[in-house]
Amino acid sequence: MSAGAAADVVVAREVTKTYATAAGAFTALDRVSFDVPDGKFVSIVGPSGCGKSTLLQIVGGLDAATAGEVLVDGARITAPRPDKIGIVFQEPLLLPWKSARENVEFPLVLRGAPKEAREARARELLALVGLADFADSFPHQLSGGMRQRVAIARGLVRHPRMLLMDEPFAALDEQTRTRMWGELLAIWRASRATVLFVTHSLIEAVYLADEVLVMAARPGRIVERIAVDLPRPRTLDMLGSPTLGEMRNRIWHLIAEPQP
Repeated sequence: MSAGAAADVVVAREVTKTYATAAGAFTALDRVSFDVPDGKFVSIVGPSGCGKSTLLQIVGGLDAATAGEVLVDGARITAPRPDKIGIVFQEPLLLPWKSARENVEFPLVLRGAPKEAREARARELLALVGLADFADSFPHQLSGGMRQRVAIARGLVRHPRMLLMDEPFAALDEQTRTRMWGELLAIWRASRATVLFVTHSLIEAVYLADEVLVMAARPGRIVERIAVDLPRPRTLDMLGSPTLGEMRNRIWHLIAEPQP
């Protein structure tokens, strides 16, 4: 789909990020352009230092591009927009003195939403992520996967058009991480949010996404966009499929071999 099409929730145009260092200017991102259509799940992969997280921060309004622009629903992003963009980080970043429900509704507290409305929204989302029975539990009483589900619920609390996820499962053990893939896809289908997902795991990237953006480093740039040819709903049996393996290997070669 071409950039700027009506159905694109996110459009990045020539996004460049340059830092001044003692050795001179360092270009972390070089004219990165892509679009994310409404309701799609797009993964970003690439070697360490290619600017994946920097790009996500720029899309989320947490950092500013040196040049270029990011549009969400046609509006230029120059600062955080929690009404349009929810963000889930590698660590859940929950407030330890607040319950799961209170953590989910906290963005609505900051907004000044009425108590009854924000509690109802928090309980709705906790039910969506499978934690309805843990609304009154505190973070230390929850497993790592449960805490991350609370963080996902919090990211969705303001009905964002876009959910940005920066390696949200990297700290989880393999079994929990694999289980979270299915739970995330169920949440995504139910919420109808558009997702931009950064990961170092090539299997995770392919298994979850409709499309994978492959980045190279020095400078950070997109070298290929790969449509994922796996039917939905995804099942764990697909992890051993030749199609997924071939796509994983193709991405691996793009990352491991020097790009022009």
